[in-house]
Amino acid sequence: MTSPRVLVTVGTDHHRFDRLIGWVDRWAADHPEAEVLVQHGTATAPQHGTAVVMLGYDELVGEMARADVVIAQGGPATIMDARSVGQRPIVIPRLGALNEVVDDHQVAFTDWMAAKELVWLAADEDELRHLIDAAIARPDRVKIPPERGASAATIEAFRAVVDPLTDRRAGRRSWRRRSPAGPG
Repeated sequence: MTSPRVLVTVGTDHHRFDRLIGWVDRWAADHPEAEVLVQHGTATAPQHGTAVVMLGYDELVGEMARADVVIAQGGPATIMDARSVGQRPIVIPRLGALNEVVDDHQVAFTDWMAAKELVWLAADEDELRHLIDAAIARPDRVKIPPERGASAATIEAFRAVVDPLTDRRAGRRSWRRRSPAGPG
């Protein structure tokens, strides 16, 4: 059996995501047979596996395609990139209360995606470990037909979740209400 390839990405947000990196690093320490590539951004580099601050877009998507398991922050673009190359990612949403992102938009989005069985959602470290092990044991559960292009239904559902969050912020208009020519 070949070594399982695990890709971890925190996306491009400037906020640190040490919680995810710590969880994965402890899993990797217990699984030295796995090839783990971690794109950690501004978070502390993991001790186990290969750590890179940032991957270029094409390189990241290529690594997603080659991976047996993709673990990602809960950003919509990251999730859709994984799905575009045939991966049902394991996602961990960044939390505003932990200063991992400005608000909890990723929580609402990943809850919706998980309810539709489009992602596997990990709420804590034990659940993440279980999902990684399950994905390695049964790769057919995380491999999906590649999705080419954004789904109009997915975009509209994302708007329905995110617009109310952004509308509550003082001084902001919903991007849904902007004219096609741009803001204001």
